[in-house]
Amino acid sequence: MQVDRFFQTTRGKIVSELRRRGSATAAELARSFGLSPNAVRQQLTILERDGLVAEQSVRRGPTKPTYEFSLTADADRLFPHNYDRLLSAVLREVRDQFGASAIGQIFDGLSRRAVEHARREITATQPEQRVSQLTQMLQRNGVLAEYSLIDGGFALHEHTCPYSSTAKEHPEICNVIHHVMDETLGGNHVQTESLARGGKECRFELHPTQKELVG
Repeated sequence: MQVDRFFQTTRGKIVSELRRRGSATAAELARSFGLSPNAVRQQLTILERDGLVAEQSVRRGPTKPTYEFSLTADADRLFPHNYDRLLSAVLREVRDQFGASAIGQIFDGLSRRAVEHARREITATQPEQRVSQLTQMLQRNGVLAEYSLIDGGFALHEHTCPYSSTAKEHPEICNVIHHVMDETLGGNHVQTESLARGGKECRFELHPTQKELVG
């Protein structure tokens, strides 16, 4: 299976949507793609056969149980990991030979370069436009990302992270995106969920200053 081509197919789009949502019914997926529920169920049957999707009964309120679909652990291999294991091994070796401070210096340098790159990409003056440009930059780097509006600002959702496994052992890697946000978005932000810590996504709440929202 060629991953790039797969994600252009209906089944690939269903996999991406389930990664974004966490779980969904066939009817919900059908509405997302403008297809009939039966057409989506046919694709889900194939994905379930291939071990990429699992079905489970879920009770939503007092009504009878409904059936939701979610991705299996095997589906994770379809998403880019960018040599995650090799990076972890290299960082482990650096730490063993040169100490923990060397790891900090490495990520400080990565953060500076990431900020320099982001400043070239994120040039808008309005807060939402800056968040949109950051989201697009992440998408170009292989991250399944989107943003939504929340009270007083925005929420950035990263449904995939090429370094989530590395971050479990070296949480310093997460400092890179925090530095980028600090230097390009303005206002303040807080991370409320993390893939590396077992969450369904990396979620950031971004709050521009009142002056930025008005002006």
